Amino acid sequence: MRISTFFYTIKQGFINIFRNKWFSLASIATISACLFLFGLFYSILMNVQNIVKTAQEGVSVTVFFDEGISDDRIQQIGDEIQKRPEVSKINFISADEAWDSFKEEYLGEYADGFTENPLENSASYEIYLNDVSMQPALVSFLEGLDGIREVNRSEITAASLTGINALIAYASIGIIAILFAVSIFLISNTVTIGISVRKEEISIMKYIGATDFFVRSPFVIEGMLIGAIGALIPMEIIYSVYNEVIGYIIGKFSNLSKLLAFLPVNEIFAKLLPGSLIMGIGIGFLGSIITVRKHLRV
Repeated sequence: MRISTFFYTIKQGFINIFRNKWFSLASIATISACLFLFGLFYSILMNVQNIVKTAQEGVSVTVFFDEGISDDRIQQIGDEIQKRPEVSKINFISADEAWDSFKEEYLGEYADGFTENPLENSASYEIYLNDVSMQPALVSFLEGLDGIREVNRSEITAASLTGINALIAYASIGIIAILFAVSIFLISNTVTIGISVRKEEISIMKYIGATDFFVRSPFVIEGMLIGAIGALIPMEIIYSVYNEVIGYIIGKFSNLSKLLAFLPVNEIFAKLLPGSLIMGIGIGFLGSIITVRKHLRV
């Protein structure tokens, strides 16, 4: 393809947008609304996943040892646990550390009445997981180890966090699929109208020897430009208001600030911006190429 043909195609794509400006504006506005919803849901879902991940890091399995177990056996158990693929990290809590923590949290000044450590056999390992859904497999392994008398876990919390992650994944797929279908439909309608308006002009171009590519490509470029513009507008809006919304939520629910671990806007947009542009341009390309092949038989 010659450079002159390339620039002609780009120019005609822009001309088509302005020629059918009301239909183009309607398509851009609708695609912007769809991709705004996509960006909004993406930002929410990424933050919810980050909050769930933060919550997962606080979910642990605790193991207590048989009475009279040797320090060497405790170390061996720790080594075996650390090798497990489910395990992120483990913390050893000695009996003295457990008693000190209990005194500080529950007894305060009343702890002076105890001359001995009542939690003498309460040394333990706190085990943190890479993924909370792996908890059942780890618990089954721990219960089969010699020297462990009790395994404490939070099955309700684990099930809840796993369920949230699954819900987020299904919601994302459903939303993206619906928005994708709606946007292609809108682009298709806009290009169809453009073809109808230029029907006579296209016939003349074919009569004087224009190639199929030369006739069809401006409509494809038109769809891709509409998709790109429709993607950039909502991204600018989301970028502008993201920090303000996060700041408002943190200020309103300051007592939950440790739990509400929001992602910075640049981290969100590192994937959202290119993803939205690819979606917008891709939707424009698909919608226009399908319509051109269906309605423009040259």
